[in-house]
Amino acid sequence: MKLYEPMTIRDVTLPNRIVMSPMCMYSCEKQDGIVTDWHRTHYTSRAVGGVGLIILEASAVTPQGRISAQDLGIWSDEQIDGLRDLVRLIHQQGVKAGIQIAHAGRKAEVEGPIAAPSAIPFPGSRTPEEMTREQIADTVRAFADAAVRARDAGFDVIEIHGAHGYLINEFLSPLSNHRQDDYGGDKQKRYRFLQDIIHAVRKVWEGPLFVRISADEYDPEGNHVQDYAFYASLMKEQGVDLIDCSSGGLVPAPIEVFPGYQVPLADSIKNTALIATGAVGLITSGKQAEDILERGQADLIFIGRELLRDPYWPRTAARELGIEPAAPKQYGRAW
Repeated sequence: MKLYEPMTIRDVTLPNRIVMSPMCMYSCEKQDGIVTDWHRTHYTSRAVGGVGLIILEASAVTPQGRISAQDLGIWSDEQIDGLRDLVRLIHQQGVKAGIQIAHAGRKAEVEGPIAAPSAIPFPGSRTPEEMTREQIADTVRAFADAAVRARDAGFDVIEIHGAHGYLINEFLSPLSNHRQDDYGGDKQKRYRFLQDIIHAVRKVWEGPLFVRISADEYDPEGNHVQDYAFYASLMKEQGVDLIDCSSGGLVPAPIEVFPGYQVPLADSIKNTALIATGAVGLITSGKQAEDILERGQADLIFIGRELLRDPYWPRTAARELGIEPAAPKQYGRAW
């Protein structure tokens, strides 16, 4: 069964192809971005459940880059100890640990000014300030500094959040980027911000590097999968190892959702840009996940809400496929 085959990316071997997708928990009660007991319980239980890789929720590279004041952060050295402890707990179960580093841009819901490539608000939200060249450079450094902290905390994988209408997505899209300088205009110029971030991160991080994208913005004037296949080709040249293919979030749009509705995006990018991809979006059964891998539509299966409902989804899926995964020794009498 391909779903339970290991996969090696650079020097990291995932024990299977099941990834816990990043999902915000909004659980930093002190608004300091530091790991809490909720995070320890939440992520460790999914590690016990047998996923191959856990990618922590969007962790902000600056305080103003948080989606909410309760988000995890990776902008301060004071946050490293909590993240290191979380990595230790995940590793104890034989699972690899990743972290998604992020900046919310115009979708930030924190006090004070918010920033974006252009002073165009997300509908119904505050108007952001257009970022200066100095602010852009500072933000690129913040992503690199976050990668150093992720390395020091012991993470195996870093994912850069370039999806769902947050800052990087805002730079990539003609809907939100109306700049007239080297960071706006045609696709190549709109890519420059992400290009700078990947370059800066790769200087300090040698391990597997993923980028999450919104491969369709669901607007006729926005980016679509062919545009992101172009971006994915550029990312591959820069040393990105896998594209995590989500969609939407840049502007309000009606999205028809159905089982596996985003899988064709992962398939198209994988087979156009010739880069590994992760499939996500209403993947709920083992047979469905196995079929995606067998068809060569993606290389990893990212599971989100289904893991909130069932922390032991890897076992549920395996039994559906007619196999019995090894139980944690503490649970052997029950599994």
